[in-house]
Amino acid sequence: MNTWRNASLAVTAAAVLALTTACGQEQGTDTNGQSVGAAKPADAGYGADSGYGSDTGAAAAAEPAGQLAVWDSKELGKVVTDSEGFTLYRFDKDTANPPKSNCDGDCATAWPVVAAGDATAAPGTDPSLLGEVTRTDGTKQLTIAGWPMYRFAKDTSPGEAKGQGVGGTWFASAPDGKKAAPADSASDEVTAGDLPGLSVRKDPKLGDIVVDANGMTVYRFKKDTAWPMSSACTGACLEKWPVVAPVDKNDTEGIIKKGFVTFDRPDGIKQQSIDCWPIYTFSGDTKPGDTNGQGVGGTWFAVSPNAKLVGAPK
Repeated sequence: MNTWRNASLAVTAAAVLALTTACGQEQGTDTNGQSVGAAKPADAGYGADSGYGSDTGAAAAAEPAGQLAVWDSKELGKVVTDSEGFTLYRFDKDTANPPKSNCDGDCATAWPVVAAGDATAAPGTDPSLLGEVTRTDGTKQLTIAGWPMYRFAKDTSPGEAKGQGVGGTWFASAPDGKKAAPADSASDEVTAGDLPGLSVRKDPKLGDIVVDANGMTVYRFKKDTAWPMSSACTGACLEKWPVVAPVDKNDTEGIIKKGFVTFDRPDGIKQQSIDCWPIYTFSGDTKPGDTNGQGVGGTWFAVSPNAKLVGAPK
């Protein structure tokens, strides 16, 4: 009996060892309990400004939008403003169908919600696109084409758009609820929306690099490790370098499938990895095709289809 039991335990141990080899996970299985290390100082190549873009504090009460207007920005295209000329924004982590806001607490302090109340469509726009969503605190928030609308606390004067691209998730709203974009780049958003969760783009300077479903460049951090899988990007770093959320392996095109697993970080965030390397986007990239994160701090580089660092010094 003891001989049989010892043999059984040996087989089990061998199976566990095989499962954990080469970052230990396949078919999208989570990796649990890996250390992400200590937060890095502001000069570690990622900066330390808040991803929300403002100091924390009590969320401001929603203010009525009044008569909406359209601001024709040379850089952003047609942008919706409230009656006072302040830019209205949308948040990528919200949903439009069904309408839902995922900005509460400190987030709603930095991004005050726009009340539905007396909002009137801008002249020449479709009034049927205006709607409302009831927030968790009971506030009725204005929506455009289902997207909840916000202002940005750091916009202190009409015509400012300091919130554009913050965290890689906040964008000025166009009259149709889409992300504002100049006429000559409007096709970029349509193309990006048709992309797989992760795919490959040929950059004129960097060559083949990985992009996400929005066409945004995907990066790796040199201070991370693949085995054991560990991220050295925490706290303020994640506000500059948001993690790539888990992607279905079948929703990819042209990238290596080895080590394509979900990293279950100790801070509770689930992060996609390629070849066991955690991957990120950059808040300083505001549109598809941007590679502003390339080489930042000598530690951040775009990712090749086989998960290598593109253009990194040997």
